[in-house]
Formats: sequence, structure tokens, C-alpha cells
Amino acid sequence: MPKITYVSSTGHTTIVDADEGTTVMRAAIANGVDGIFAECGGQTMCATCHVYLDDQFTQSFPAVDEDEDEMLEATACDRLDNSRLSCGLVVTDAHDGLVVHMPESQR
Repeated sequence: MPKITYVSSTGHTTIVDADEGTTVMRAAIANGVDGIFAECGGQTMCATCHVYLDDQFTQSFPAVDEDEDEMLEATACDRLDNSRLSCGLVVTDAHDGLVVHMPESQR
């Protein structure tokens, strides 16, 4: 079971076991991780699940598609090169040790 470390904007860390095949967003919601709101329920329509991937994992997920790219332009905090919407990041065993940083705000 892959472990994901969520790091809040204040530096607080939460480590969760994620089921393979779930998304980074759903693992956060299921484990009560603060900082991911997922207002649209994971439909790539709201950008309230914005995260910054740790550099070593930026290439381990499929590239940003057109819908995600559009939503990343609407995030509450700055879009960076490692910005992603966690609703589209499907976890596999290869993501064990994944570290995601949450922005200061999602709204």
C-alpha cells in the first residue's frame, strides 16, 4: 500500500496509506487531511484540490491534459511548474513515498 505524505502550507505533515488505484485527492479526503476541499468531487471542475508535487514525482504521473491545464489557471494560489490537481493523480505502487505540498489556500 503506497504511503503519501501531505505537507500543509505551515509544514504540518500527515502520512497516509493509500489504496492503489485511488487518487491523491480521495486518499486525502478519506483520511481527513486538511487543505484539500474537492468541492466538485473530483471532476476537474473547481481546482480546490490543487497540490504541488515533490520534484522527484513530477514525471511519474501522466502529463497535464487540457482540462487540468485550464483549471490550474484558476487556482487560488500561484500555479507552479509542479502544480497538479490531486483529483487526477491515480496512485500506484510506484508512488510509494509520494510527497505533496498543499497551497496556503484553495479558495
